[in-house]
Amino acid sequence: MNTEIKRIVVAEAQVPFVRGGAEMHVDALIEQLRARRFEVEKVALPFRSQPKSELLAQAAAWRLLDLSASHGQPIDLLIATRFPTYFARHPRKVAWVIHQHRAAYELCGTPYSDFEHAEADVGLRAKLIELDTRMLTECRRVFANAQNTANRLERFNGVTATALYHPPALADRLHPGRFSDYLLVVGRLETVKRVDLAIRAIAASPSRLRLVVVGEESQRGPLEQTARDAGVGDRVTFAGNVESDALIALYADALAVIYSPFDEDFGYVTLEAFLSGKPVITTTDSGGPLEFVVDGENGFVSAPQPEAIAAALGRLADHGLAQRLGSAGRRRAQAITWDGVVEQLLG
Repeated sequence: MNTEIKRIVVAEAQVPFVRGGAEMHVDALIEQLRARRFEVEKVALPFRSQPKSELLAQAAAWRLLDLSASHGQPIDLLIATRFPTYFARHPRKVAWVIHQHRAAYELCGTPYSDFEHAEADVGLRAKLIELDTRMLTECRRVFANAQNTANRLERFNGVTATALYHPPALADRLHPGRFSDYLLVVGRLETVKRVDLAIRAIAASPSRLRLVVVGEESQRGPLEQTARDAGVGDRVTFAGNVESDALIALYADALAVIYSPFDEDFGYVTLEAFLSGKPVITTTDSGGPLEFVVDGENGFVSAPQPEAIAAALGRLADHGLAQRLGSAGRRRAQAITWDGVVEQLLG
């Protein structure tokens, strides 16, 4: 580890009133650095993805920031995270990319993005990719929170990044419990998270399993309607955002966790489930979770179809199998530590 580094700034693009994986990522990093006696400050600017015409202005706002010194004292290192924090200026800048502006990248032209293959969008997208590439090549080193993110950086920007996994914030508190009659879904209720797949899988399952959905955001109302339309409104509980103790208890006693987003970057949920001794059911196009979930070893990987997920649920009627899968997942997740992360970032 570089002993010359004492003062560190961690840059965050903060979406007001939203707290998800990206926010937890930054807070956990700061906590870990301070625990190792570094002086650490967070620098945050508000970010909004719409209207997309303002994306370049928000990138320019970060570019105006020179974070090389503060109050006459040098800042030894800048750790940038998601777009557009890596636009800030610093002679020793490291990027640990959570994700870029995904709507302009791999989600373009899909139902999960407001970017289409129209002339105006194509021009804006090309400019964002060009600028991202230039800013990222300024960095001393580029890391990604998962191999899936690193692959995108290579594909779109020609930037080589090292996958750097980290434990979830609740890692030390998560623990196995019993195997009850409910499946658990955790995450923001947005279209790209595909919570509807889990709801429809419950409806397609011959058993009377229940589903507990933890999270909020714009799609809660439509998802509640999906449950009613599928005839499982009485078997799907929308718990909203819950406190840490309640979430830990829900993980501990679930039968399994369904996590089927579209092309996720990393996803804390996979590791949180594993640390709770629970198998994870994911899909072949879920991205980051596939870096951890091995079909038949610590969970199931199914086609992104309700009937395929329902078939995997049917196998969990054998609680002994659920326990074996969950135990294997727990061993996998326990191998991921913060010591390696900090050593790499500060190397």
